This record gives sequence, structure tokens and C-alpha cells, in this order.
Amino acid sequence: MEIIREVNEMRNIIKLLKQGQKKIGFVPTMGFFHDGHLQLMKKAKKENDTVVSSVFVNPLQFGPNEDFDRYPRNEEEDIRKAEYVGVDFLFIPPLDEMYPQKMQITMTINDRIDVLCGKARPGHFDGVITVVTKLFHITQPDQVYFGMKDAQQVAVIDALIHNLNFSISLIGLPTVREEDGLAKSSRNVNLSKRERAQANWLFKALKHGHQLVVDGEFNPAIIIKEINNIISNNTDGKIDYIEVLSYPELKPVSDMNQQVIIALAVQFERARLIDNLLLNEDGDIIRFWKQEESQ
Repeated sequence: MEIIREVNEMRNIIKLLKQGQKKIGFVPTMGFFHDGHLQLMKKAKKENDTVVSSVFVNPLQFGPNEDFDRYPRNEEEDIRKAEYVGVDFLFIPPLDEMYPQKMQITMTINDRIDVLCGKARPGHFDGVITVVTKLFHITQPDQVYFGMKDAQQVAVIDALIHNLNFSISLIGLPTVREEDGLAKSSRNVNLSKRERAQANWLFKALKHGHQLVVDGEFNPAIIIKEINNIISNNTDGKIDYIEVLSYPELKPVSDMNQQVIIALAVQFERARLIDNLLLNEDGDIIRFWKQEESQ
């Protein structure tokens, strides 16, 4: 595995790979790898000739009161794990490589952001599409891999690829979970012991919501209320949102007879956790999501 820190060096490598007609799979991350990241890399390894992953904590997607400085980092361990799963090139640019000067072009997304995490984080997804666009241009991937834990981000990247005509296939992989169901996240290390013991109720609540659909409940308001009650009664966390929306459009729905996402966010003292389930029109859980399904 080669570690690349300069944009021009990464671009030159990609140029040679393209000349050799190599199929490139790309896994963009902010580092502090857990099993979720590694599953993305393993999947990319199976489906491409070359795997490129990036580690870059992007300041543009953090608000003034968010946890940019506290975001967990462990470059040495990230390098070890990426090499172990077979990543070919790990792109770790310093801040001044990605943003050598103040951006003179502002990217803004106008849809799929007024719900879920985007509602409380103005400007967050503008920062996401800015850095992802830069990374797409640098790495020129054929396929890009994201985890469905952050399903709103996947929906935003879907819009980015379509609207800007990137020749990239977007693949969303299932959320990787701890044994008790908690979605794996770099932020889980910030949970206290008591909070960690409570956190598995988020997934239990989502599964209850899914069971309601299986049992014939099609009213989103009732499903949301039931999920709210479970989390409120079993955790100390503050519920940020619980929403049922169409996917990937992320629009309000009046019934469950369509592809929908049941998503939630809960704020604990030092960690904000998100989770979701994606259901098809028959109420079955969708594990893998591919871009073609939104076309």
C-alpha cells in the first residue's frame, strides 16, 4: 500500500491507472477506521482493480459549535487497517493541500437537506459536496462506496453525481453494527459507560417501527410516536429527530406503500448518534442500495 499526501502525486498515479484501463474503487472517509469503513474497502477490493481510500477530516462540514477539534483521529492505526484489508493507495492530504487558499467557488445543495441531520446543520452538506467533488476529481473513481448509516449523505451524493454528470456508480453498503445492534461509529468512543449501555435502544426502536409496518401499520405518525416512546423511556439521550421519508428524495410521506427511510438522531452528552432502516414498498428491509434504483 502506498500513502499519498499530495494532490498532484495522487492525480499522477490516477492518470497512470487510467492509462492502464484499471477500474478504480474509491472509499472516502474522515478516518478513525472501524469495521464499517473496512467493509466498504473489502467490497471495493472485490469489485475493482485498484482501491483508493482517503482520510481527510473536512472542516467545511463542521459548524462553529460542532466537534471538529474533538473528532477522533488515529492515522497510524488507520494505515495499519487499510493495508490489512488490501487498500492500494491511502490518500491522506493535509489541510493546506485540499484547501491551499480560501475557496473562490461556493457549492450549495438546495434539496434533500431540509430534513434529518441537514435541518439542524446549515451548511454541513455544502461542505460535504465541496470536498467530495474535489476528491472525485482527484481520484476519478469508477465506483464509490458509502455506508448507509449516514443515508442522507448517500442521498446527497446521489444528487451530486446525477446533477454534475459524474461517470461514477454509487454503492451504499449496510450499516455495520455491534453485537447488541448499535451502529458502529467513530463517535461511539465518546459515550459514557451508562450511555453505551442505553445506546442499543436506538436500533431496538427502529426494529419495532419496522415490525409495526410488517404488522400492517402504514401511518408514519404512529410509527414515529412508538419509536419516540421507546427511546424516551429507555435512554437519557435527547431526541433530535425521528422521521419517515421517501428515499432517496427525502420527502414527507403519508403512507408506507413506497420506498422509505425511518431515520433518527439522538444527542447524548458528548456524542450524537444516528441510525436508520431503509424499507421497500413491501415493507422489507433494504440492505444494499445502488444508485440505479433512484433513476
